[in-house]
Amino acid sequence: MVRAVVISAAAALVIGIGGVYWFTRSGDDGFEPCRRGQVAGGQAAIGGPFSLVDTEGRRVTEADVITGPTLVYFGYSFCPDFCPMDLTRNAGVADRLAEEGKEIGQVFISVDPARDTPESLKEFTGYIHPDLIGLTGTEEEVAAAARAYKVYFRLGDTSDEFYLVDHSTFTYLMDPEHGFLEFYPSDMDPEAMAESVACYVERI
Repeated sequence: MVRAVVISAAAALVIGIGGVYWFTRSGDDGFEPCRRGQVAGGQAAIGGPFSLVDTEGRRVTEADVITGPTLVYFGYSFCPDFCPMDLTRNAGVADRLAEEGKEIGQVFISVDPARDTPESLKEFTGYIHPDLIGLTGTEEEVAAAARAYKVYFRLGDTSDEFYLVDHSTFTYLMDPEHGFLEFYPSDMDPEAMAESVACYVERI
């Protein structure tokens, strides 16, 4: 798994098996009061088109599931720790903001398509939150989506049916018009995350 280590108020260094990524503050823009950081290379460095399958077996693209401010998370349903905790936190953030009249989408993209079929994902996402959209696909389709979001993952020994998947654990705030807005590490407090997401939503 990856961890975020705060270097200063202006930057954070993320170190994982998949590589090293810098997040630095952006210049002035409409979301400047909200920004915690930005991926080196600009906002366009995170996100992009994908074609996957939802829990009903329907082929969908990013345009179908990111229709407004949306929290996007990559993981897998057999994940023993980070995924259920992060997704539950994200669902709580969405519920809290819904009470304030701010609608937030939730998307979960599996990096374990061999086990995460549409049927199994439907059960898993339903347990987390009724509005959580689960997506899977072929190995190639999942890998393409992960590359677009700069997500690292590596499957364990798949000869063991209980294999684990090492993966990055960021939640991304995406918007259909503005693209990537913000990232949230696993250890971010739900209240702080809700305040951050609300800041962006109020300016969209």
